[in-house]
Amino acid sequence: MPVQETCIRLENVGVTFKSRKGFFRYSKHRALNNVSFEVYRGETLGVIGRNGCGKSTLLKLLSGILKPDEGSIKSYVKHVSLQSLQTGFDSQLSGRNNAILMAMLLGHSKDAAYKALPQILNFSELGNSFEEPVKTYSSGMRARLGFSVSMLMRADVLLVDETLGVGDKSFRIKAEAVISERISSEQTVVFVSHSGEQVKRVCQRAVWLDQGEVIKVGMAEDLVDEYEQYSLGA
Repeated sequence: MPVQETCIRLENVGVTFKSRKGFFRYSKHRALNNVSFEVYRGETLGVIGRNGCGKSTLLKLLSGILKPDEGSIKSYVKHVSLQSLQTGFDSQLSGRNNAILMAMLLGHSKDAAYKALPQILNFSELGNSFEEPVKTYSSGMRARLGFSVSMLMRADVLLVDETLGVGDKSFRIKAEAVISERISSEQTVVFVSHSGEQVKRVCQRAVWLDQGEVIKVGMAEDLVDEYEQYSLGA
């Protein structure tokens, strides 16, 4: 059996969020606790679990948006793209300028961002609005811009969150086709989904999260079956 090359390694990672309740009073929420696993080059790794189990927080850690409070994340790749990423949008700037900034936040050069602009404009279907300030965009238009940049700027690891709303039905169909193409290629993908059948269909391995902790890591088909049996009995 060939040795699998690691792209990202998480070791005993923990994340705690604090919110102010009053003067000198805070509440704490433990979003992730003692999380450890590896992402291998070229695989599609599924992440399953109930709402609130820490899936979105995990994607933000993998993308570098968040830093762990405990443990370590070691990345052996240059470009990690979160397809629901809208971080970095400046509402005063145009869609064009935000696309350039976002591409650079994903680790690409300014020249590469400029060269990709025609494709981003075409795929996002923003038309003349591409030159307008993002503050005039609907939430769907913002999502389409963010999705288009993160999909078209090639990444070593693609993080896919199924909860992304990317506009009308025709655009969602187009977006899903692009995601499927990436998953079917040699692209490394981390795929969050509530659909066990979808995870079994597209993923080789899966991570089961519950209340911020990794319950198990294993082959997708077996792990999804075990997770669904647990969910039915809970």
